[in-house]
Amino acid sequence: MPNMSLKKVAMPEQDPNTRNQNFLEVALGYTEEMAKEEAQRCLQCKHKPCIKGCPVNVQIPEFIKLVAEGDFEGAYQKVKETNALPAICGRVCPQETQCEQLCVRAKKGEPVGIGRLERFVADWHMKNGKDEIIKAEPIGKKVAVIGAGPAGLTCAGDLAKLGYDVTIFEAFHTPGGVLMYGIPEFRLPKEIVQKEIDTLKEMGVDIQTNMVIGKVYSIEELMAEGFEAVFIGSGAGLPSFLNIPGENLNGVYSANEFLTRINLMKAYKFPECDTPVRVGKKVAVIGGGNVAMDAARSAKRLGAEEVYIIYRRSEAEMPARLEEIHHAKEEGIQFKLLTNPKQILGTDDGWVRAIECVEMELGEPDASGRRRPIPKEGSEHEVEVQTVVIAIGQSPNPLIKSTTKGLETHKWGGIITDEETGATSIKGVYAGGDAVTGAATVILAMGAGKTAAKSIHEYLQSKA
Repeated sequence: MPNMSLKKVAMPEQDPNTRNQNFLEVALGYTEEMAKEEAQRCLQCKHKPCIKGCPVNVQIPEFIKLVAEGDFEGAYQKVKETNALPAICGRVCPQETQCEQLCVRAKKGEPVGIGRLERFVADWHMKNGKDEIIKAEPIGKKVAVIGAGPAGLTCAGDLAKLGYDVTIFEAFHTPGGVLMYGIPEFRLPKEIVQKEIDTLKEMGVDIQTNMVIGKVYSIEELMAEGFEAVFIGSGAGLPSFLNIPGENLNGVYSANEFLTRINLMKAYKFPECDTPVRVGKKVAVIGGGNVAMDAARSAKRLGAEEVYIIYRRSEAEMPARLEEIHHAKEEGIQFKLLTNPKQILGTDDGWVRAIECVEMELGEPDASGRRRPIPKEGSEHEVEVQTVVIAIGQSPNPLIKSTTKGLETHKWGGIITDEETGATSIKGVYAGGDAVTGAATVILAMGAGKTAAKSIHEYLQSKA
């Protein structure tokens, strides 16, 4: 019998006043009983609309049916048929705007908790299952993958399964991309990411770190070294700034630097780890996306007494996930909405002391479809802070573009590709993820990696 409850089974969580002082995972996951109860809310629709919302085409009703039957390992294997990183996607994908948005149950009540169930089966497998790594028969063709983020890892995994000799070139000292440096431990434990990376290595993928393509090798040099195809999945690591006075003061961070220090370089464990990050008693985070929420919640955990999200539009226009906004509020983050920074003010010795802001009101929609914020005359005011984190977006680093002849890009830096194949303007070179779209979601990057892997396989087989 279907469970006709209008609400999802609640996910157990750490208490807000406890979790805002630690970096342990906030959401604690379903028990087996909770998972089966939630799975029984799925109506097993004939037309399966939820699958259309999944960028990697997970067979959602099928895996949920197996959960309802108590076959958790079977459910995991069904997800793994198309999704290489289910434990990660179950935690950080915006299911509410993808698969769950199309769920029939959402017409009257809440959709089925697809993401929660995906996380459950992945976690259950890690505790109870055993991965059988089967190396494919080598086919004698080499492929280079630039970047060990979600796009690169997915592309490499799919190609390795087909027998290709795959080498990933990663600029950082640790693979994982945004999964390692961008998303905090309390949302995505790094041991989960590391396990997925270790599985790729067992499949035969060679991951070379500290390899900045464009400096160590150009793409032309990689192809001269015998790589017959290249996938560019280098992400969007170039931070955007406000271009206002005071951004060069001590105590001003880009969100990239702030989160990289905390997550990848373990600043939250200082002095156990030797990379500190200075956080004052009062911190302002500029922006309204998931990265802004991550930075604000991290600052609170590092000891800031007051943390403000400063955003120039209203909460209705915030691009962050509703879950992230909800968790931030629960943890004591203060929201200063319809507020825009004009300049950052400093002390005599060059440190941040305040932000001068102006109140805004919403006018007509702009090109993004959101209502354009307009300053209110005479509403200037100061917000006392010692630390400012700027989280207003990032774009692809221009290094690969500037060192690769014939690679066509958009004016803002994204690589131009064929939408259906991921092919770039250079024969044998493909791209996907944030390097193409600008900062987007993990699952969209993974979808691009899968598309490119399929296209690379077809391209190289046509050459045989």
